[in-house]
Amino acid sequence: MKIKINVVTDIVVKPIIAEAIIETGTLLNISQAHIDSTKGEITADVPKDDFDRFSKALISRGVEIIVLDKPILRDEDECVECGACVSVCPVKVFTFGEDWSVNLDEGNCIQCGTCIEMCPHGALALEQ
Repeated sequence: MKIKINVVTDIVVKPIIAEAIIETGTLLNISQAHIDSTKGEITADVPKDDFDRFSKALISRGVEIIVLDKPILRDEDECVECGACVSVCPVKVFTFGEDWSVNLDEGNCIQCGTCIEMCPHGALALEQ
């Protein structure tokens, strides 16, 4: 399951992700990370069976966890299926179907926002 891990300023320099991995034995796949001295934001895939234990380990260390079960939203009335999103998505959330319609696999979305910036019709948004 895809999650976003938000780390606040006072704990961003601590090895909290590593501690939670060691404590729970959870293997995760980090697909995107932005970390600096003021905050950290990590998008990762965590096995569904490990989610509760792993999230509790992180929350106990002061981290916020957001489940990304449907992160990208497409306004069907605004979308003209131009394909601008297909060419810029780093994880292939958008693909062309055999009939050249744009297909959406929201489960792959890492909330990078690139597709939103590139959509000429403003048909895409991140779920809040």
